[in-house]
Amino acid sequence: MAIIFILIAIGIFLYRKSMISKDTSKQISSLIINLCNPALLICSVFDAGPKASTSDLLTGAFIVALSYAILILCSYLIPYILRIPGKEHFAYRLITIYGNVGFIGIPLALALLGSGSLIYVSLSNLVYNILIYTHGVTVIKTAAEGNAGHSLPDNAYPAAAQGEVKHPISSSLHAAKKFVNAGTVSAILTIALYISDIRVPVLISDTLTHIGHSTTFLSMLILGVSVAQMSPTDIFSHKKLYAFTALRMVVVPVLCVFLFRLFTDNVLIISTTALMLAVPSGNMPLILCKQSNLDSAVISRGIILSTLLSFLTIPIVAIFV
Repeated sequence: MAIIFILIAIGIFLYRKSMISKDTSKQISSLIINLCNPALLICSVFDAGPKASTSDLLTGAFIVALSYAILILCSYLIPYILRIPGKEHFAYRLITIYGNVGFIGIPLALALLGSGSLIYVSLSNLVYNILIYTHGVTVIKTAAEGNAGHSLPDNAYPAAAQGEVKHPISSSLHAAKKFVNAGTVSAILTIALYISDIRVPVLISDTLTHIGHSTTFLSMLILGVSVAQMSPTDIFSHKKLYAFTALRMVVVPVLCVFLFRLFTDNVLIISTTALMLAVPSGNMPLILCKQSNLDSAVISRGIILSTLLSFLTIPIVAIFV
């Protein structure tokens, strides 16, 4: 966590010294979405450790899917519970569903639960990537189109996630194309590699690993640029974000622990999934919002504040798992 803060600080420093601009930040965002993040997901297979049984794998997949279904439900309930203004609902929905399961989740699970937990972390990352490139971009696209006089740039989203095609085609083919993007392709490839146990040539695996390892630094760099454009008062003076953090990062994970116990007694599955629910808000929504020229101030504040408070909230959740 301390390293993450240092990386964010580097982004702030570089922006204030004019060594990185807003335009450069958007270009790096595109690089992360289309190359670095997919590579990081595939790399999780290489470091997955011992294989889980088919039964445990299916149970883990069900629990992970259930956890995201709960988050999607909470993403609609929490803004109303906290009486969030309508124009900010999309931001709260995104930071509710999309936690930092990759950049923080992977090292956290490895440190607390061991390498055996990484397969379930990978499952969480798979579902995350499928959702962020489908549901996530849909939420952002809808919010952007709702802004009066706002027109989306042609490169706002991955090609398959953009709006209506210029030349009409069958509705079924159009719907299918929306799922063909860097995130879903890499997710499917990761599943295939894990199930088939195919040995990937070292040249390829090492190349993907180097690309994937750059994700954390570049992502935190982008976050630092966003933070540099905000004052400390703007980050820490929003009371509703504190209430949101308590609900999303403590109440929801703890309640889910008791719910998961109704379906399985596998402690590793429950503990890993609970930790993935307890991580702070992720930065992929921020990156996607920047690409679409959508106001990302609420998301930036949510990421920073939830990351700071995770020093307290994660230990609280750990007590119950």
